[in-house]
Amino acid sequence: MKDYITVIGGGLAGCEAAYQIAKRGIKVKLYEMKPEVYSPAHSNENLAEIVCSNSFKSALLTNACGLLKEELRRLDSLLIRIADETKVPAGQALAVDRETFSKMVTEAIKNNDYIEVVRKEVTSKFFEDIISDGIVIIATGPLTSDSLSEGIKKLTGENELHFYDAAAPIIDKESINFDIAFYGDRYDEEKKKEESIEEWQSRIKSQNEGSYINLPMNKEEYEKFYNELVNAELTELHEFEKGDIFEGCMPVEVMAKRGIDTLRFGPLKPVGFDDPRTGRRPYAVIQLRQDNSEATMYNIVGFQTNLKWGEQKRVFSLIPGLENAEFIKYGVMHRNTFINSTKLLDNTYNFKKNPNIYFAGQITGVEGYVESISSGLVAGINAANKLQNAMIDSKNNQGHITNKVEFSEKTVIGALAKYISTSNEKFQPMNANFGILPELDEKIRDKKERYTRLAERALEELK
Repeated sequence: MKDYITVIGGGLAGCEAAYQIAKRGIKVKLYEMKPEVYSPAHSNENLAEIVCSNSFKSALLTNACGLLKEELRRLDSLLIRIADETKVPAGQALAVDRETFSKMVTEAIKNNDYIEVVRKEVTSKFFEDIISDGIVIIATGPLTSDSLSEGIKKLTGENELHFYDAAAPIIDKESINFDIAFYGDRYDEEKKKEESIEEWQSRIKSQNEGSYINLPMNKEEYEKFYNELVNAELTELHEFEKGDIFEGCMPVEVMAKRGIDTLRFGPLKPVGFDDPRTGRRPYAVIQLRQDNSEATMYNIVGFQTNLKWGEQKRVFSLIPGLENAEFIKYGVMHRNTFINSTKLLDNTYNFKKNPNIYFAGQITGVEGYVESISSGLVAGINAANKLQNAMIDSKNNQGHITNKVEFSEKTVIGALAKYISTSNEKFQPMNANFGILPELDEKIRDKKERYTRLAERALEELK
């Protein structure tokens, strides 16, 4: 086995992984294809180039991404440290000077005696050579080159690599108004006996949470929602994204523009339901489907969308029952190469079929800058430990290093790692949010107090 670790990809996850390995006294060979080859979204030679927003999101501990940043600070994350050093005014968010940030990361990596930066594209054939001997971290991001994608396809299986991300918004169940919403599968509601409002309220509380949550609309409510939907602002797609996405599925706003009743004959069809408040069939019904095993998160069925995030909040909150909805994740439709991690990886981002291979970054299904850094840190620590153990074993000495470092699911780092490695037939990329953490032992209704307690618990677990 090689006496160094190979990291493929010089983005946020790859640079964090390389740093975590190097600080443990292990050599790293970091491959970055720029400037030999640029993806459609990248434009300069620096490592850790930020191509979208310059925001690392909230700095508050009562925000899951803010808590994740604090967890990473306490674990000596290089990239979070540099983000703090290059921050610009952004209210309660951590935003960075993107050029200075990338330059400082590049200098820190280049000046590290344990890291060799190789400016070369890893093609499919070269990839096969690299993974044949030694420990490798694949951190090639959502715009992995076509050639390398072929190599990863062969490694993971043809059906386990996805080339676009088309996900509906995900709602925190506690923010749904159950004075309007009701549980039930299609047609079950038509079979129910007549009930009073009180009986209905009692029944839905005990209903099987594996059922859909249904949001009935009358004609006036539907038409108001429809008009706002078809006139809402869209996110601008890159040219290279458009083909893949629209071949895969149709955005809800595009479907709506085909006619005012199109949605009512599609994902919003009211057939099979009675509105428990009126006893009559509603004009339209929106369904929410359970998104995690704890039944704390529900996605809006059929609502893949290319609306801007602010527009999603405004328009989808017009749906009766979602007027105070808390969006755990907004809908996205963009080019995003990612593997089906729930089948392929464990909670250290280790590839199950080959324990010498790790994945990190958005290719694993974590979504966002800080989330990518988190995955790079976990993969880097575990890859370093694996090589150190191999070296000890080769000298026939007793090993003293823990092979796997598994973070508690009560931390955001650990919850993300668990999310991407837990069986899920409808797996979609996920960002940091409190919905993926285990609930507290006691019920706390005040959201700020609940999030504060979750943050305190996470940082205590991290110790």
